[in-house]
Amino acid sequence: MSYHDMYPFDHMEEDDFFDDVDEQEEFDGAAEDVPLDEYEMLTKVTDTSAAHARKGKDIQGIPWEMLNITRESYRLTRLEQYRNFENILTSGETADKDCKQVQKGDKYYEFFYNTRTVKPTILHFQLRNLVWATSKHDVYLVSNYSIKHWSSLSGNLSEIINFLGHVAPTERCAGNQMEGFSQTQISTLAVKDNFLVAGGFQGELTCKRLDKKGVSFCTRTTHDDNAITNAVEIYESLSGATHFIAANNDSGVREYDIEKFQLLNQLHFPWPVNHTSISPDRKLMTVVGDNLEGLLVDPQNGKTVATLSGHQDYSFASAWHPNGLAFATGNQDKTCRVWDARNVSSPIAILKNNLGASRSIRFSSDGQFMVVAEPADFVHVYSTTANYEKSQEIDFFGEISGVSVSPDDECMYIGIWDRTYASLLQYNRRHSYHYLDSYF
Repeated sequence: MSYHDMYPFDHMEEDDFFDDVDEQEEFDGAAEDVPLDEYEMLTKVTDTSAAHARKGKDIQGIPWEMLNITRESYRLTRLEQYRNFENILTSGETADKDCKQVQKGDKYYEFFYNTRTVKPTILHFQLRNLVWATSKHDVYLVSNYSIKHWSSLSGNLSEIINFLGHVAPTERCAGNQMEGFSQTQISTLAVKDNFLVAGGFQGELTCKRLDKKGVSFCTRTTHDDNAITNAVEIYESLSGATHFIAANNDSGVREYDIEKFQLLNQLHFPWPVNHTSISPDRKLMTVVGDNLEGLLVDPQNGKTVATLSGHQDYSFASAWHPNGLAFATGNQDKTCRVWDARNVSSPIAILKNNLGASRSIRFSSDGQFMVVAEPADFVHVYSTTANYEKSQEIDFFGEISGVSVSPDDECMYIGIWDRTYASLLQYNRRHSYHYLDSYF
């Protein structure tokens, strides 16, 4: 992202980024004639279960029957007036003829629960990897200056790290910034197995072992003015050790051993790096950022193996299919492109979004699905076995702070940031138990 784009939300009005003023006024005005007691009911924090939804309750708890606008009308307004952020003007006007025709309407995941006691937030409007599920019951997310843990099993929300004050490491190791940080603004997050890594607006990296109290490691990757940590990925190296890679706006990509907290490798690219993703065999890495072209590189030496051409704007997301052959890139041109690593001369699928950029991409562990999150309102679940020609479209209202599929693929969580209806959506994998039919 350009330095001009690097402003946290608390320094700007929401409408500057997201909502067309007329659109926001239409929604806000829908309740302006509602009596006070009814207005309190309108905004009352209530959760929604699958049972509630089956009886007709809105999954977000929005009482459309009390508003002077229907859900269908407001959806049309959002589609017409939502402004996709572009670094390259009109990049979102990608010709439809280039995009794959997708049959929507399949249902791979079913709505299970929406909790409004969990309130995800977003610091930077282009960075949306702020929700991580480490199991089907355990979710970690950013909420203002805090990283929190939500247990869907117990319904308990707890604080893991509070960055509003002073955070300092408890372990001594080379490179550890023992004085720590104060008031760190969290721009990105990654949580896997027993490790949590948070990236900050000034190049900060904070690492925590989830089974120990306190923070283990603090470091500042760079003192460059353009230092924001754009993305972090935790993965298991070929040796079996746990590593993570941080992509920064200073055009650097840095690899760390998360168990020993040592910097292992540092690569430099010609433009700010917004996201990286390591292939399952650890031999290739996607590198996307403030450039129309993306790269496939050797993560050991940074040498370019292949160039990815076709996107019309800057990319902020990437992910590998578990088979190690296919990978995807998400762009502000409102597309997600799926590539075959053996031949990247052209993508095997170009998938068009409804509102805006592809800000987050996840493949299920079994490789059957690819999940693509737009900046707001829509999450798309594509069937890889159907060659990305069939999908489930999950439809709601609000900015998306992140999307995560649990390691066993049983649950999918979506963080929603909204002034009134901030919440965490849970969808469960749909199963067809055909073998049970013989019992009836």
